[in-house]
Amino acid sequence: MPDEAPAVRLSGITKRFPGVVANRDINLTIERGEVHALCGENGAGKSTLMKILYGMQQPDEGSIEIDGAAVSLRSPADAIGLGIGMVHQHFKLADNLTVLENVILGAEPRRRGRIDFAAARARIAEMSARYGLHVEPDALVETLGVGERQRVEILKVLFRGARVLILDEPTAVLVPQEVDELFGNLRELRAEGLTVLFISHKLDEVLSVADAISVIRRGTTVATCLDPAEVTSRRLAELMVGSELPTPELRESTVTDEVQLEIEKLTVLTPSGRPVVEDVSLRIHRGEIVGLAGVEGNGQSELIETVMGLVSADAGFVRFGGEDITDWTTRRRREAGIAYIPEDRHRHGLVLEGSLWENRMLGHQTERPNVRGPWVDKRGAKRDTTRIVQEYDVRTPGIDVPASALSGGNQQKLIVGREMSGEPKLLIAAHPTRGIDVGAQAAIWEYLRQARAAGLAVLLISADLEELIGMSDTLHVILRGRLVAEVDPARVTPEELGSAMTGATEDTA
Repeated sequence: MPDEAPAVRLSGITKRFPGVVANRDINLTIERGEVHALCGENGAGKSTLMKILYGMQQPDEGSIEIDGAAVSLRSPADAIGLGIGMVHQHFKLADNLTVLENVILGAEPRRRGRIDFAAARARIAEMSARYGLHVEPDALVETLGVGERQRVEILKVLFRGARVLILDEPTAVLVPQEVDELFGNLRELRAEGLTVLFISHKLDEVLSVADAISVIRRGTTVATCLDPAEVTSRRLAELMVGSELPTPELRESTVTDEVQLEIEKLTVLTPSGRPVVEDVSLRIHRGEIVGLAGVEGNGQSELIETVMGLVSADAGFVRFGGEDITDWTTRRRREAGIAYIPEDRHRHGLVLEGSLWENRMLGHQTERPNVRGPWVDKRGAKRDTTRIVQEYDVRTPGIDVPASALSGGNQQKLIVGREMSGEPKLLIAAHPTRGIDVGAQAAIWEYLRQARAAGLAVLLISADLEELIGMSDTLHVILRGRLVAEVDPARVTPEELGSAMTGATEDTA
């Protein structure tokens, strides 16, 4: 290959779908051995472009060159064969398999007709040491933390011979220490001559790790910066959305004396008897946002599922508006005014193949305007979905399209609009801005502020520490299922909060 040939060159890429042009004449050049960041709003066309580069979709116009040679990518197998690997935002690992089994799945080395586990183990150990991806080959994936799972995903694509890595929102679920580890891994990959295409909405992180930055807006490239030292987060935000970088912050206090949710001495056990939530007590007042910080897997998911009635408490109780709801069904809790933004919008928030108006009914199928008496009110559901689309700026060709046709940010705004309908009294918001762009993020922050001002009680769980600090009136830290600290959002730093979340410090209050 010519020395001057870039690792990837996309020229004039255009991709049309019914009613929308996702990519319009996109040009992107990624040099070998660099970390190239790709920024843009959700719906700007980044995901479509990456699917084209990974062979999941084919462009209507334009050309792709890999190492200077024109190629046609008809499937991910073609991309893998040309040394392109992709680590998706939502990990694609089998929890019941070991790290080694996950890494080699579908690419098993064989010897005399059998899987050569010894060769696989040696190769994984060599790659792990070479790129600083330290994992235990025999560990079950279900026992791993988020950062470790991500390293397994990177090992998977390296095991298949990838020289170009596409990382889709790789820091979305990581705490600051894990982000630092990931960036160290990326520098090792770059030092070994590999190329990384880094997709992110976190502009400060982009500036700290990227060698070059390209910005996509409304389906086309609007800028490429070959020296990130010459651009600021504010300027990148302006290029992405036409406005300055938003920041999470609350205004004057709206906290009242009325307790809306009270959790006392709550304990939840696994089937084997291990506590995943242990002796947790907290209160949320009307007009208050209570943040809950913790590394994923430390009991916050089980806590909010217990509040929602999806998991039964083994000890303790939950009171809502002064009434004991510990034994209530999820349906009864929802009808009483508890709204829920789930942490995984694809698995628990939407039926992706369902229309927008059908998704508007999810979890609220017994409430007006979705029903009239015992019957589904299709006209009422459609009318209210149109209202949500307008009020929450859900960008869609129409309410009859499937939820899968929307970008991540617009899917999330649909969920927020649905859950804010019907005048709820308590909102459980789990990672409400995960994997969405700065424009949609700013909009959701404003919705939370408006809900707080209207007297709603909010329990906020997030992996974005700046979001937790900026949007919380009160902030708790959960570790191994227990509340271990209450910190002052006005004083604590993200680094101090991250230390408390990992148990590195005992005094953060």
